[in-house]
Amino acid sequence: MTGFSSSAQAMSLVAFTTVATITLLLCVMTGPDRDDLDEFYTGYGSLSPMRNGLAIAGDYISAATVLSTGGVIALFGYDGIVLALSTALSLMLLMFLLAEPLRNAGRFTMGDALARRMPGRAVRIAACAVTITALVPMMLIQLAGTGDLLAFILGFSSDSMKTGCIIGIGAMMISYAAIGGMKGTALIQIMKIVMLLGSGAVVAVLLLRRFDWDLGALFSVAARRSGVGDAFLHSGFEFADGKYPRLDMISSQLTVVLGGACLPHVTMRMYTANSAHQVRRSMSWAVTCVAIFVLIITVIGFGATALVGRAAIAGADPTGRTAYLLGSRAAFGTDVSSVETFLFTTVTAALFLTLLASVAGMILACANSLAHDVLAGRRRTTTPQREMTYARVSAVAVGIPTILLATLVQHHNLQPLALLAASISASALAPALVYSLFWRRYTRLGLMATLIGGTVTTIVLMAGSNLVSGSHFASFPDADFNWFPFTTTGIASIPLGFAYGWLGTVVSGRHKAEEQRRQYEAVEGWILAGAVRKGS
Repeated sequence: MTGFSSSAQAMSLVAFTTVATITLLLCVMTGPDRDDLDEFYTGYGSLSPMRNGLAIAGDYISAATVLSTGGVIALFGYDGIVLALSTALSLMLLMFLLAEPLRNAGRFTMGDALARRMPGRAVRIAACAVTITALVPMMLIQLAGTGDLLAFILGFSSDSMKTGCIIGIGAMMISYAAIGGMKGTALIQIMKIVMLLGSGAVVAVLLLRRFDWDLGALFSVAARRSGVGDAFLHSGFEFADGKYPRLDMISSQLTVVLGGACLPHVTMRMYTANSAHQVRRSMSWAVTCVAIFVLIITVIGFGATALVGRAAIAGADPTGRTAYLLGSRAAFGTDVSSVETFLFTTVTAALFLTLLASVAGMILACANSLAHDVLAGRRRTTTPQREMTYARVSAVAVGIPTILLATLVQHHNLQPLALLAASISASALAPALVYSLFWRRYTRLGLMATLIGGTVTTIVLMAGSNLVSGSHFASFPDADFNWFPFTTTGIASIPLGFAYGWLGTVVSGRHKAEEQRRQYEAVEGWILAGAVRKGS
């Protein structure tokens, strides 16, 4: 199915087994060897800015990002480039606006940051619920795609084999999170980003060489092979069938920019830095890595269309998720040498590692929040040993239902899940963080209204979008309860998320607002200037 010989497929299988073994050993060797919460949750901030930046970039660039972004570029051209640039802009937003205040306000989880000025179990439970609600859809889409991805690479088609891949890889991801903690998963993220960018750069160079290093020629051939001509190189092609294509595109970009910056598995990496200066340097490395990724994925996406053709890419997968692999394969031509087979194996191993690392980081973020914000708060005094046990049990409690759900939904179009995760992050977490970190009068009622209202609104609007029903590419193509005229919810749910916070604060009354202002001023120096690194 990949166009490579059986020996190449065997080499890929050996590479996958090797990667899995090495990463599991790394987690065992670097995981916390005693019941120390700081070691498990932050790794003592022992990573250098460069390594921490690579880990942040690794968490940010998930398998869904690689495959989906590559697919959008290959299928829709210019609009895909704008999406890729939006991912880089999102990380820059995190770097310049939220990274340092988040590091100063929080300790282990997003619940710590939100509860800094509004202590209480209700805030922590709400933060945990939104964290899990935002990350489970992302884990589902990546786990459910595991079987199809490995089937495409290794050449099998059995549904039972695909299900077995989902269960086996899911179990490994739970092990990474439970055993390795923050430091163990960080090392896996570093391996992943180095392999992904290294192998991707080689493929991009090979593709450019096939077009005599002329990027314009690459774009022209891609436009011709797309079947739509110059429309492939102009804005609006992706949303041309919608009622409001221009607004739909704005909604999509707004969701990616705000949502990507506030996803909990990305923001948790801010707490591993031991100073504001280290946060800035770490984020600089992360932004650089993502910028390189944008260049690589653009060349590979256009290369896939130019060499394979848009129709063939859509035929292999209507969402284009195999475009990255098809472009990588096409870069080597028809006569594949042993060296080129090895290079393609490196590409597939990098994707496999990306899948492992991405979901492991998300499971860790959910487990940390569930253990630290919910379970440990049930008692006035919870020992570090007990909380560590909670965290490891939580990784299993989150991971097993996610694996089971992934096996059930693997044959559906799961594109809405990726957009749902970004939309919840943009509509609930982004307003909550901005208000909590910068608005003095923000009240507890406003925070709860933002978290709950933004999440519920996003779910309701997404259920009415054409990605769920009412179109041939929907998750339920035979049903039609489509009433929301946009593909993503951001254009409506993001303003509403901010409005809920403002309205909840107004309803709280002037007395509560003044009380919150005084509480904020008491911690303002810690949050904005990092005057003190205070535990929660």
